Amino acid sequence: MTRIITYAAAVNEALSIELERDPSVFLLGEDIGVQGGMFTVTTGLYQKFGAERVMDTPIAEAGFVGLAIGAAVAGMRPVVEVMFVDFMLVAADQVLNQATKLRFMSGGQLTVPLTIRTHQGIAAGGSGPQHSQSMESIFATIPGLAIAMPFTPADAKGLLATAIRSDEPTLVMEHKGLYFSKGEVPEGEYLVPFGKAAVLRAGTDITLIGFSRSLEWCLAAAEELDQEHQISAEVIDVRMIVPLDVQTLAESVSRTGRAMVVQEASKTASMCGDIASTLTEQCWSDLKAPIRRLAGLNMPVPYARTLEDQWRPSVADIVSLTLETLEQSPAAGRR
Repeated sequence: MTRIITYAAAVNEALSIELERDPSVFLLGEDIGVQGGMFTVTTGLYQKFGAERVMDTPIAEAGFVGLAIGAAVAGMRPVVEVMFVDFMLVAADQVLNQATKLRFMSGGQLTVPLTIRTHQGIAAGGSGPQHSQSMESIFATIPGLAIAMPFTPADAKGLLATAIRSDEPTLVMEHKGLYFSKGEVPEGEYLVPFGKAAVLRAGTDITLIGFSRSLEWCLAAAEELDQEHQISAEVIDVRMIVPLDVQTLAESVSRTGRAMVVQEASKTASMCGDIASTLTEQCWSDLKAPIRRLAGLNMPVPYARTLEDQWRPSVADIVSLTLETLEQSPAAGRR
């Protein structure tokens, strides 16, 4: 059975089910207990499971992420919430030098079943450059860390549950602008396998590839391209940037012959470039045009809401660059 609920409710449901199912699971983070989280994601869990399972922490990311790593090595399954991805760098040493390396440095004797949830991206509200970043590419460079970036409420539930049950450290990056979006979500226990992309819309002329909130713009652009220009765009949600489902992406790009990778983060040294280069290698003989990249501007996210909209890619940008790629009209040329 499925029903329509919000993204935030789907995450809450996954946490509640895993806490109920496995006594080794516990949550910790800033304001996740009594307050119910910055975006209401953990509402009611403190009251249901108590202070020993849902722990409020001081403002000390390095400290409580380190605590969680120790607990994971000792056999627990901690789920850490870092309030904003911008603050992940405060705990960077714990994540990058400890959590992701202990299994390799111990010859497999140690496992770190750690899940870190964090919020990222622009959500209309003027959060400024220190609370609006998308930092997935920084963490994708480190071997040993799975990274999920769910777009739909169903994936928000299913990928998180899979992460909690995994024996490897996983970073689940939830977009602030998606928390109150709605979609069909299965009831009860629900798992989404790691490393499997999802085709959200079938198409024949170009493949639009995205993750997290960029799928909103890709789907809207695909509809406009179909209705206004008779262009058929396939839209693929990678779901996870690590591990990346290269096979599904390459099969689509080889068939359409054209592709665009869309993300919110700035373009330099980013996932859109990595995905584009990987697909260029895989699909070289089938490409009819260079694989395009569309991303945020290479500058800090501005505070003003109107400037936020100028900073990140738009539906119009996707449509324009698609038309240029299919040689029907010039692109805007901003990115």
